[in-house]
Parts: sequence; structure tokens; C-alpha cells
Amino acid sequence: MSMHQGHRQRMKEEFLARPDSFPDHKLLELLLFYANPRSDTNPTAHALIEQFGSLAGVLDAAPEELRKVLGMGDHAVVLLKTMKELSRRYLTARTGMDDILQNTDDVFYLLRPHFFGARSERVCVVCLDGKGKNLGVRKISEGSVNAAEVTTRKVMEAAMALNAEKVILAHNHPSGLALPSPEDKATTIHLARVLASVGITLADHVIFTDDDMVSMKDSGIPLI
Repeated sequence: MSMHQGHRQRMKEEFLARPDSFPDHKLLELLLFYANPRSDTNPTAHALIEQFGSLAGVLDAAPEELRKVLGMGDHAVVLLKTMKELSRRYLTARTGMDDILQNTDDVFYLLRPHFFGARSERVCVVCLDGKGKNLGVRKISEGSVNAAEVTTRKVMEAAMALNAEKVILAHNHPSGLALPSPEDKATTIHLARVLASVGITLADHVIFTDDDMVSMKDSGIPLI
């Protein structure tokens, strides 16, 4: 076994024994073993962190930007983008579809995977039965970094398709501030009134950032 192969084997064994001890650059170095079977991936891992600022920044980076980093070929780019998508699906799979949403924490854990890694504004609706059982989450729209169209028609179509009695509207603020804007409040009031006219209750409107969620209901903001 060469010195290079010995280093890789030691890293694999160390990771399996103590995964939490690995800093971000070592995780990237280890992951890139599988895209670059012969090259030293340590410099590439450091360059990625330096270029994009964090592990999240690396996973969020566009493929064309990743390719500009020395050592990042097509295999490595596909591997990193696959890891991000796997992470999103893992979080989604860990969320039970049959759960009854009893509080805001339940809403947060249900919806967090749907906004994981989103860099543009995204709008989703959670459809519930009368007891608060989750009937399904539907993505309504996805826009630019600071705008996404919310249409009453799309929300109503999603709710009626699943025979929902209640819905929770959710969107994210990629800017990093989860505080509802005047436009958010106006949209909430309009949507609540239209839904009420067909017997559907808008139970809440929640706003996500990368690490936070604000509930308009819990914040005392009128929904109608």
C-alpha cells in the first residue's frame, strides 16, 4: 500500500470511528476521494471552503462555479450536487406523512426539508384535515432571490385536490430575515378570506430562513 493509499484508508477509518470530529474541509476531502481516485483532494477541499466560505456555500454553489476550482472535474461536481439532493430527500423521508401537526415545532420539522438549501424564494402549502393530520405538502411556486408569485388559484387547487379543511402557507426569505413584510401580511389576509369563502381555513402563514421560522399566528398577526 502506498503512502497516499494509506492516508486515505486512515481517514476512512477515522471517519467511521469519529464522524463528528471531522471539520468541514476533511469531510470534503474524504468525499472527493470517490470522484478523484488518484489525486490528492486535500488542496481542492481547502480551495472550495475558501472560495465559497462554508460547507453550505460549497453545496449551494452552481455547477459552473464549482468547475472553476482547481481539481473539480465533472465527476466531483456531480458528486457534490448529489450529496445536497440526498440530504434534502433524507430530511423529507424522516418526516412522517401521517403525523398530526399539534404545534409550531411540528410545522417547522415538517417543512424544513422543503426549504433546505433554497437560494430563491419558494412557496409551499401544507394541506390538513379537520384534526390537523398532514395530507401533503405542495410547492406552489419558486421565484428569484427576492420574489415568488403566490396565486390564490394554486393554493385552492392544492387544498381541494387533497380535500383539505385547513392549510398552512409557507415561504422563505433568502435574505435571512424571517420577519413578515407588509406584502406577506396583505397576502395572508387576502388568501384567508378567499379560502374561508369555500370552507377552508388558513391555519397559519410561516416564514423560513436557513435556521429559523416565524409563525404569523404565534406572533399575534391577524390571519383574516
